[in-house]
Formats: sequence, C-alpha cells, structure tokens
Amino acid sequence: MALRNLVLEGDPQLRKKSRAVDEITPRIIKLLDDLADTMYYENRGIGIAAPQVGVLRRVFIVDVGDEHGKIEFINPEIIEMSGSQIGGEGCLSVPGKTCDVDRPSHIIAKALDREGKEFTLEATDILARCICHEYDHLDGVLFIDKSVDGKVYKTEEE
Repeated sequence: MALRNLVLEGDPQLRKKSRAVDEITPRIIKLLDDLADTMYYENRGIGIAAPQVGVLRRVFIVDVGDEHGKIEFINPEIIEMSGSQIGGEGCLSVPGKTCDVDRPSHIIAKALDREGKEFTLEATDILARCICHEYDHLDGVLFIDKSVDGKVYKTEEE
C-alpha cells in the first residue's frame, strides 16, 4: 500500500491541464494503485484524479459504492451529457469546503482501462457527478469554480 500526499487548493499544480497517457507503463499502473490507496485508506473519498497527487496525467478513479465498484479511467472523454442535477460537493484537495454544483444527470464516458482496453460507461446521478468532478481536475478546474450561487461553505473539518 502506498499513500501519496494530496495537493491542496492554492497549489498552482491543481490549475494545470493534464497530459494524455501515451503508453500504459508500470508507472501508470502504480499510479492507479496509489490513487486507490490514497482515496480509500487515508481520505475516504469517492473519487481522486492524478493532479490531486501532483501527477499531471489524464488518469482518475471513482468508486461511489454502487455495483460498479472502483472504476479506473485513463485518457477519459465525456462524449455525451444531458439533464441537470444540482447537489453539494466536496473535494479531497479542498478540505473543509462544500458548495452546490450543477452537473449533468446523465453522461456517457469512454476511457482506457489498465490493460489498455477502451470501454464506454453510461452513468447517472452520483456516478455521473463524480466522473464529471474528477474529469474537471484533468483540466485544472475545481468544483468551487462551478458554485451555482457563487457561495462556498466551510465545514467543521477546516
């Protein structure tokens, strides 16, 4: 098990656009494993993207606790979006803050898995929200940038 340090709000690394993965190497596999360890064992999140641990590559994982379990995304694309859902979000890289964000209620995403096989996933509700949130990290966008009313709330953690 390898936990990585989280990059926190204010670090310019979180605002940079990530590069595509050209080849799935042992380093990319280790990154996926470390992302999962960091998300599950230290922080109890439902998603984490490579930029959140200081790696500017187009990689993230999500696990919203449904039948899909952990889903690994390499070079993801959101190819279809529809509907709207407004809900509260938080982020491992923005501890102690939440806000309401408008996200699509239905998406279709495609990506590569750790074996380099392309897959397509249809997602709704919390899974769609989580995928969109992590996808934004790959483009240097934080959930607080998308607050529906411009307000960001502090939680007890801060």
